[in-house]
Amino acid sequence: MPKMKTDSGAKKRIKVTGSGRLRRRKAFRGHLLEKKSSKRTRRLGREADVAPGQAKNVKKLMGL
Repeated sequence: MPKMKTDSGAKKRIKVTGSGRLRRRKAFRGHLLEKKSSKRTRRLGREADVAPGQAKNVKKLMGL
């Protein structure tokens, strides 16, 4: 069997930490930022963990 290829869309968007957790960027931070409060944009700037329900599928895409 050939090797599994990593999904190129997933590898651009998701980072794997040293302990194996999956980190992603939050949505709604791309544009139209004037109307969003500073508190909200700061919160959206942080990275988040991939939800446990999606982690299994994302790991498969990442080739983990």
